Amino acid sequence: MTFPRVTSPARGYDADAVDSFLKRASDVGQGLTSAEIRGANFPVAKGGYSITEVDSALDRLEDTVADNERRELVQRVGNDAATAESRELAQTILDRVARPRGRRFRRAKIFVYGYNRNDVDDFADRIRGFYTDGQSLSRADIRAVTFRPQVGGYDEAQVDAVLDELVRVMLAAR
Repeated sequence: MTFPRVTSPARGYDADAVDSFLKRASDVGQGLTSAEIRGANFPVAKGGYSITEVDSALDRLEDTVADNERRELVQRVGNDAATAESRELAQTILDRVARPRGRRFRRAKIFVYGYNRNDVDDFADRIRGFYTDGQSLSRADIRAVTFRPQVGGYDEAQVDAVLDELVRVMLAAR
């Protein structure tokens, strides 16, 4: 699969890194999980692949892989158990985002940058609204969210893990 390149000096995803990742994804026995696809990141380079085009392709690939994972889970444990697992995970996420602002995630270590607490709390409010009031929130919104850095902010790994699980729940509910 090839993607359009941006015109130098514009920067896009490094073509070799993208090609290597996609080759790994297509190799039999080396298949990637939806979480690995969601977590993919690439260096940028002058004249690289269009970031928008690559991200769109990865979103479609992730959806396909997630559908396959869901089918395999249902075959292994049954539809009721798979649905119960998704509901339990959704409730865990809702419980976390319902915590008071400033206390939803653990803090980064002292003198270490984390995600800006206000930015994360604002997005957590959107997640809570999605679950409790049916407000609009898409997987694309979650994939695209960025948070400013803050010394003593929220622990990035924990926030990212919750966002990944939220995408997983949304994929399972499709």
